[in-house]
Amino acid sequence: MGYDVRMGDCFIFINRTRTTMKILHAEDGGLVLYMKRLEEGTFRLPAYDKDSRSYPMNWSSLVMMVEGIQDDPNTRLKRLKAFRNHQ
Repeated sequence: MGYDVRMGDCFIFINRTRTTMKILHAEDGGLVLYMKRLEEGTFRLPAYDKDSRSYPMNWSSLVMMVEGIQDDPNTRLKRLKAFRNHQ
């Protein structure tokens, strides 16, 4: 694809059903792989770019996709809330 994770490019892998996402990027000392699996809902993909053969996005767009935030910040795709035990 012509990209290099060691040069700051971030690689995002989403399964066919769009319920699991893996993000690969480099930090000082090595590569980091994050994974998120949705219990409800799906990830919405950005527009495909034929020239780069990818789905280009900036970091804030990635965060919004992971959190399920739509173009309207008041609207979110369905996501389960993590249970937090407050003591």
